[in-house]
Amino acid sequence: MKITQVRLGRISTPLRVPFKTALRTVNSVEDVIVELHTDTGAVGYGEAPPTGVITGDTTGAILGAIQDHIAPALLGRDLDEFEDLTAAVQKALVHNTSAKAAVDMALWDLLGQKYSAPVYRMLGGARRNIVTDITISVNPPEEMARDARTAVQRGYDCLKVKVGIAAVRQAVGRDIKLRIDANQAWNAKQAVRILNQMQEKGLDIEFVEQPVPAADLEGMQYVTRHADVPVLADESVFSPADALRIMQTGAADLVNIKLMKCGGITNALRIAAAAEVYGVECMIGCMLEAKISVNAAVELACAKKIITKIDLDGPVLCSEDHILGGAVFDEKNITVSDAPGMGIQGFVPGKVSYLD
Repeated sequence: MKITQVRLGRISTPLRVPFKTALRTVNSVEDVIVELHTDTGAVGYGEAPPTGVITGDTTGAILGAIQDHIAPALLGRDLDEFEDLTAAVQKALVHNTSAKAAVDMALWDLLGQKYSAPVYRMLGGARRNIVTDITISVNPPEEMARDARTAVQRGYDCLKVKVGIAAVRQAVGRDIKLRIDANQAWNAKQAVRILNQMQEKGLDIEFVEQPVPAADLEGMQYVTRHADVPVLADESVFSPADALRIMQTGAADLVNIKLMKCGGITNALRIAAAAEVYGVECMIGCMLEAKISVNAAVELACAKKIITKIDLDGPVLCSEDHILGGAVFDEKNITVSDAPGMGIQGFVPGKVSYLD
């Protein structure tokens, strides 16, 4: 199975409602699509969102990284060189983790097709079904409370919020789990004070995501040791080395794996392996992404028991699904495909704008 073509395109998927955070407001998912074509007719699919405010990857950067650097390292090579191919993706250029992730997942898709096995089973096959939280968009507290109630009515029992925590807790009652994402908003002492006050008020926070700036590992370690809320490292984790450093120093209670930050399934597996050694539970998360890239994260989540928290709500935030096949996203319930590879069969006609 030789790689004969790397085909790139763009896909646009409207969101149900605008998604707002402190960093940006998004109305639609605008992703880069990658297709790895082979001499057998098999096609591996990948996808990457341009999340410049987090990863630094813009649409142009993703396209340029793949066209100018990654594709030349793969064309004409056989999938039997799989480990060398995944290594070539990572070595093709520095940074550009989203571009690397898109091509890496497409390689894994091809590998599963070559051996007629779903990717999640090749990686360990721990389960077929997972349950995700859903993020409540940043709005005035009364609007967030309404959106939270709507999410609960849709069947969600775990919500991720960035502000308005008290209003959301009051709206949904005590039986719903609340996770908060601070997005690096505090210094260490502020974080401890604010988090402990939340718990004293009975807000019952499951964990806090990235309470301090990404580079401040000492500060995060301080929060982990002194706050009454478990700490999840997110923006601090862009590589297996980052994750290992956090685990070795006890800088966080949990680690968030995002394919777009670490460069794909291959590096995510290394993070999960380190987590298994150190006994650190992981969450698997996503950016605002459509189905193909989130599907790849689902494959990993269904493979590894160390991944105990799921934040893969990208597809259910979309108003349309332009992807044929793959995992089934039924509100909070996600079921991985048992088809070979990642089970992606293509796209709704006319929904992808190819570059060639």
